[in-house]
Amino acid sequence: MIALLQSSLPTLTQPKIVGVALVYFAIVAVIATWATRRTKNANDFFVAGAGIGLWTLAIAKMAATLSGFAFIGGPGLVYTIGIGAVFIILPGAISNALGAWVLAKKMRLLGEVRGLITVPDAIGARYRSRAAQGLSAVGILIAVVGYMATNLLALGLVIDAIFGTGLGAGIWIGTAIILTYSVAGGILAGIYTDVFQGSVMAIASAVVFFFALKSGGGMDHLSQTIMQADAKYLGPWGTIGPVAAISFFFVFGVGSLGQPHVIHKFYMLKDPRQLKWYPLLMTVALAVTQLLYVSVGVAMKGLVVDGALLPLVKADQATPTFLLHYTPTLVAGLVFSGVAAAIMATVNSFMSVGAAALTHDLPVAFGHRVTNELRLGRISTVVLAVIAAGVAQVSGTLVAFLGIFGWGLFASTTVPALAIGLNWSGATRAGAIASIATGLGITLAGETLAYFKVYSLPTGLSVSGLSLITSLLVFFAVSRLTSATAAGQIDPDIKLVMEV
Repeated sequence: MIALLQSSLPTLTQPKIVGVALVYFAIVAVIATWATRRTKNANDFFVAGAGIGLWTLAIAKMAATLSGFAFIGGPGLVYTIGIGAVFIILPGAISNALGAWVLAKKMRLLGEVRGLITVPDAIGARYRSRAAQGLSAVGILIAVVGYMATNLLALGLVIDAIFGTGLGAGIWIGTAIILTYSVAGGILAGIYTDVFQGSVMAIASAVVFFFALKSGGGMDHLSQTIMQADAKYLGPWGTIGPVAAISFFFVFGVGSLGQPHVIHKFYMLKDPRQLKWYPLLMTVALAVTQLLYVSVGVAMKGLVVDGALLPLVKADQATPTFLLHYTPTLVAGLVFSGVAAAIMATVNSFMSVGAAALTHDLPVAFGHRVTNELRLGRISTVVLAVIAAGVAQVSGTLVAFLGIFGWGLFASTTVPALAIGLNWSGATRAGAIASIATGLGITLAGETLAYFKVYSLPTGLSVSGLSLITSLLVFFAVSRLTSATAAGQIDPDIKLVMEV
């Protein structure tokens, strides 16, 4: 996604592509209308009434996880650094299983036992601490604005490329479309729109993979061409080396357990007994959609090295350039509808998480409950979207910085307190609060210093990785130092859920 923020996309204003995009938006409108009629209260708005089946949950979670990065930023990254970029997506098979074993059933049961509807809710209940809940909500809000801004800017680029609206207008048109179904139907509209969007993503990826295999004389020829020009590119670490590749694997593997827009969906599952199939479904769904991620990046590198195409001015042009030269126009329209679909799926999830933090978590942290959470949730959704769209108007580099900050902040403030805390009775309130504060401080300071080029970590290391590791160490250290208080900070019903 970050690569997508650095420049515009090639113009795609062709009748067939525009037609496919219009049909897609019409289907989204129909889904939104249906979901609005079923959204009656805050429980429906924020957690879809806990009535979502496993297949629906898996596809929706896949759509929210991948975003537009799998279609644009990802292939551009593969084109630039080679096979090393795969270490960002390889953790998918592991993190899906971890998510099911470590969090899914416990989150679903917590929702049923306590009526919880947010990720900070679960942190507050685990440690019997409004301070921990409020601090995690603050971290989520800060990160949500950055993440939404990156995705709205990306959506604006796609809309501008297809309809020729101009970037600024594209951002606000995209924001208005998402708000249309998010405000009215809440997460329920988002979930079923995600199912449609995830299906489009999967179909588009499989179709483009087929054309990538056939391009430039076939993948064997392109691979041999690349090997002769740059052997490291197709090596196990790509051109970035083992330290950076393993860092990718760690941050995106363990860090996936701290992404609230994904974890939040566990509350929605109708029957937690179905979770035994969840890792398989998610792994297959992600594998299919990631076919495009790898194949287009490698194919474009081979075509450029072979002289069939000129070198790309910007790496994010890998997918659109390939589509315009090596696939039928209808396929290009399908893929770019998939890009828009993926981005909107992610933005909707962030809107729901952010609105819940404003409407529910922060008031609870200060000892007050909102009387009409449904109405305020809808208002908060609009406010967050307008702020994020405004931020997206500024320079792309600043928005990219906010996106990086968001990922690291989610991981370092949520993984220790929630993912480990729900599985370790020795975790303490002080440990949770200290880890959240540490993650917030290091991520903000580190990314800010790196952005203004005051200081940067050695090659291969990332602020996100450092922040997550430090937050984990602080969590364990402080919990050990305050271990005498651990047993008294877990309510009996929470302890039962932890033992499941």
